[in-house]
Amino acid sequence: MLRIVAAGTIFFPGLFLLSKKCLKNRLGWKEGDATVVSARLVSSIQAIMASSAGYVIASSCKDVIEDQHWLTSTYILFAVPYFAYDIYAMFLCYWYKMQVKGHEEDSARSKPMGSAVASYLRREFLMVLHHVVMVTICFPVSVFWRQGKGDYFQGVMFLAELSTPSVCLGKILIQYKKQHTLLHKVNGALMLVTFFICRVLLFPYLYYAYSRYASIPLYTVPLVAPWQCNLGALCLMAPQVYWFTLICRGAFRLFTGASRSRPLPPQGKPGGGCCSGQGNPLPPPSNGYSQVDTETGAH
Repeated sequence: MLRIVAAGTIFFPGLFLLSKKCLKNRLGWKEGDATVVSARLVSSIQAIMASSAGYVIASSCKDVIEDQHWLTSTYILFAVPYFAYDIYAMFLCYWYKMQVKGHEEDSARSKPMGSAVASYLRREFLMVLHHVVMVTICFPVSVFWRQGKGDYFQGVMFLAELSTPSVCLGKILIQYKKQHTLLHKVNGALMLVTFFICRVLLFPYLYYAYSRYASIPLYTVPLVAPWQCNLGALCLMAPQVYWFTLICRGAFRLFTGASRSRPLPPQGKPGGGCCSGQGNPLPPPSNGYSQVDTETGAH
């Protein structure tokens, strides 16, 4: 068990550092740009790994309660360090974005580290809370409390990560002021669909899957399921619904052309996107779901 956790602890930060070094040394990118893109890349790779594991698990479990697959607990143990790493990676993204020229009033450079961390936690509170819950609650529940039951449901929940690569690509396109491109619109539509299916409809589907297994009406499942399951599903689904509403708002502005009615700032070359001094009046938080993002057509 500890070896698997240690492997994840090395893999995700190591991949981040390797990616950042390659972008800086091979392509000549600035520190801030390399940091932000590397963080998105690691998130996308983790999402692909998680969704692949989820597909293997869900397709292998015929009995949604009793069937087990070795990959379930293995990937949970491997991926749990990612959420701790990602809190730090998001802070680095926030730190460098706040150094964009024109943000001196709220610049990370003008703040002591403690103030910068406090500001980051205020702006990213929901995302940081989500990550903390994944480590402190979802991890022990998934590995110990389940007692080997419900691997199918765990695999389906891994599939929620299918929406993450399109979210990360959208953030990168925003970073380089590519909101007007066809790629951004296609990616926005893909993100809207995948986020809705994989993160919003996922929880009703879990109840539906159990209703079929138990041969009971769907509306009775919350009544027979343990209260801990109902509470956990509610707590995990609530932020997904909130983020989806922000994505819908951004998609509406994007596809109705609202974002094109505003003048775009000068295009920056790939080495100076987030720290080149040509940003918007306020940088979006690193989670990408803020009001700022939606109003600029981010999602």
